[in-house]
Amino acid sequence: MRASTRFLLSLAAAVALLAAAALHARAERAARAPEIAARAALVRRLGLTDLCLFTEARYTRHPSQADRFAPFQDHPGALEHFPSGALVPAPER
Repeated sequence: MRASTRFLLSLAAAVALLAAAALHARAERAARAPEIAARAALVRRLGLTDLCLFTEARYTRHPSQADRFAPFQDHPGALEHFPSGALVPAPER
């Protein structure tokens, strides 16, 4: 068997697995719709904050809750020392 044939077969298998995973996710979401709705109602009722994206600094945990100058609270000319600070922009206010 040629290398290109093996590659195409493995690519087809990967695409089939990806399609199966997508179908499974759709079926699970439909099956758990009442549970998802109940959790969403609980979040609204308790007033929970946003999803925690990073665990490093408080201004990268919940970007919507941070002010624009939180990364520079130690010194105005201080450099960003958390890697996630380069991924999350300052909140627009």
